[in-house]
Amino acid sequence: MSTPEAAQNSNAHDPRAAARTAWTRQVLGDPDAVPVRASTDAGFRSYWRVHTPDGSGLLKSVIVMDSPPDKEDVRPWLRIRALLESGGVRVPGVLAQDVDAGFLLLEDLGADTYLNVIDSGNADMLFDQAISQLLKLQTITPPDDIADYNEAMLARELRLFDEWFCGHHLGMNLDREDLQTLEDAYQFLIHCALAQPQVLVHRDFMPRNLMPVQAGLADVAQDGPAVLDFQDAVRGPIAYDPISLFKDAFLSWPPQRVTIWLELYHTRATAAGLPVPPLAQFMGDAELIGVQRHLKVIGIFARLQHRDNKPKYLADVPRFFGYLDEVLPHYPQLQGLQRFIEHKVKPAIKQLQAVAQA
Repeated sequence: MSTPEAAQNSNAHDPRAAARTAWTRQVLGDPDAVPVRASTDAGFRSYWRVHTPDGSGLLKSVIVMDSPPDKEDVRPWLRIRALLESGGVRVPGVLAQDVDAGFLLLEDLGADTYLNVIDSGNADMLFDQAISQLLKLQTITPPDDIADYNEAMLARELRLFDEWFCGHHLGMNLDREDLQTLEDAYQFLIHCALAQPQVLVHRDFMPRNLMPVQAGLADVAQDGPAVLDFQDAVRGPIAYDPISLFKDAFLSWPPQRVTIWLELYHTRATAAGLPVPPLAQFMGDAELIGVQRHLKVIGIFARLQHRDNKPKYLADVPRFFGYLDEVLPHYPQLQGLQRFIEHKVKPAIKQLQAVAQA
């Protein structure tokens, strides 16, 4: 069990931990407060749970977000949080902040995200509630100065696949024909993304970033979960967040259920007045922006291992190749990419696995 003395001994070797503990105790007025790690994410932020007296003799729980200013400025998070809250989206409440130091005190929404609680039995209900929050988010008019999910950004993300996964992770030397094959596929995907109606896009609207707010907490949302990890929001393709929700990075669903959920989203988005195209066009848009996202995430997961020393994410890469296998055969424009993956990438993966097992 953590104690103030144990925290002090630990902090002696970690200046950031010492600053975090000191700020927490000062802002809570509790000299015995001990932040205990609650979670981390793929970036540089970390989250710490603190139990402190609530003034009535009971303990309350709060969360400290630690966002080191030299690595991850907290201002974009605060800005997008305010934007989402203004549109009725349920977001974590901010109780105190020190922007320059990179510390926020947040309400504690509990320990479980959708990823922890969703299963085949409750998925319909939870996803219906998630759609409610997503529609609120997409209805918000993007500020004029928010970044566009433009050609440069889309291309930069796609190239993470060949640079970090094919290059750094698999050690592949791509020849001119390989690079042209990838470039042709990337340009097709970019063109399709830019042709979609453009709305506010979360960019990581998936179960791990949704929290089923527990009864008894302040301002409980009756029609959807709390939304997390929204600081990278942009103006972009309307199908991006729906496909991120149903073709998740960390769990997979039968394709038939994904189709049903996408159709439900389309029906509700149409009723909400969002600029969704006719259903058949929307389903194709979702598949293709999904391909862009799957390639990007494969590259990001490789980068997390080789640059950031976070190897656990690579275990989910096969899930994304499964998603690609479902979609690529249906698009003649992506047959070159499909052949490249089948005849070059997958053999390289098997060779790497064989070396690791030897």
